[in-house]
Amino acid sequence: MARYTDAACRLCRREGTKLFLKGDRCFSAKCGIERRAYPPGQHGQGRTRFSDYGVQLREKQKVKRMYGLLEKQFAQTMQRASRMKGVAGENLLMLLERRLDNVVFRMGFATSRAEARQLVRHGHFLVDGRKAQTPSIQLRPGTKVEVCERSRKVARIAGALDALEGRSVPQWLEIEKDAFAGTVKSLPTREDITLPIQEQLIVELYSR
Repeated sequence: MARYTDAACRLCRREGTKLFLKGDRCFSAKCGIERRAYPPGQHGQGRTRFSDYGVQLREKQKVKRMYGLLEKQFAQTMQRASRMKGVAGENLLMLLERRLDNVVFRMGFATSRAEARQLVRHGHFLVDGRKAQTPSIQLRPGTKVEVCERSRKVARIAGALDALEGRSVPQWLEIEKDAFAGTVKSLPTREDITLPIQEQLIVELYSR
């Protein structure tokens, strides 16, 4: 399967904002954006002008990289959002937020979405009592996510939970830290997503 194997901090620098791809490193002085706040490459410090299409493309690339999707996966999610009732841009963000790997990250069982995706693929989580190894599973209200009994001593999961106190948990999720479990209380709303995303630009891009 295709995957990005280069330095993750290059992606943040390319988009000009923190995508929180490296967990705790993104909150430290070692963050790539903090050290070099310009795009990578020999022309990174030159002036850059974007056309309307360029602005839309950069926004799409930012969100795609933030949630760790490939191009085809993102396009399919956008198509599904367009067919749903309501505002297409908000539907897109709701579908991305309800992915299992994102919920695992939001609940604090992982320090980044990439780490959450790997932990899910390795079978460390149960969804409503059944092992789930597909990061793209869409979770519904009432769904319970918990760490497998044998995985509760995994250092990465325990370390992420210890660091949870420094992060805020969305209101649409409920966490039981001592039980290594969490529940999806309701569907996420646009107000729950505080990331700097202009979803309308993405809708305009796919409407061309």
